[in-house]
Amino acid sequence: MGKGLFITFEGIDGSGKSTQSRALAKVLADQGHDIVLTREPGGSPGAEEIRQLVLTGDPDRWSAETEILLFTASRRDHLEKTIEPALAAGKTVICDRFADSTRVYQGATRGDLRHTVDQLHTLMIGREPDLTFIIDMDPATALNRGLARKSGEDRFEDFGLGFQETLRHGFLALARAHPERCVLIDGNRDADAIATEIALQAAARL
Repeated sequence: MGKGLFITFEGIDGSGKSTQSRALAKVLADQGHDIVLTREPGGSPGAEEIRQLVLTGDPDRWSAETEILLFTASRRDHLEKTIEPALAAGKTVICDRFADSTRVYQGATRGDLRHTVDQLHTLMIGREPDLTFIIDMDPATALNRGLARKSGEDRFEDFGLGFQETLRHGFLALARAHPERCVLIDGNRDADAIATEIALQAAARL
């Protein structure tokens, strides 16, 4: 097991995870911490290839079961090539999404597959973050923001508002289930105010 700190950001599509993960990485780097900023799906060459498979195309392109396998394969490569080496070197890893997203997106919202997700995680990943920021915000606002990006990686946004509302409840339940590592952040505020709160919470853990 590594000796660095592993921080993740979670939340529904368009909730500001990427913005806030970059902001925290800058704050901590300015304070002298050695930071690796990464993302999922992706974060290593092989995982980035899988990212294109799961985030683009028709919403019904993959079944939930196939998605679980693809995300787990991507996460395993990311863990081996990027996360574990950085943590072992004492670096702080900040990751935009990790296993909690699979627990909520595939495990809780696209069928009763949480047990399958947890089994695969135990077998193939076996690591949890030290600290997880769950950014909670209004699903309609977040969805409009996500679609406005026109990133081409909007397969999950295309499932619609009802899907995003279900996701939100899944992340809230996750925060309640893991209070030892999950910090719920109100995302319905100015980005700078959110970043300030996150930086204070991270400083307390560091």
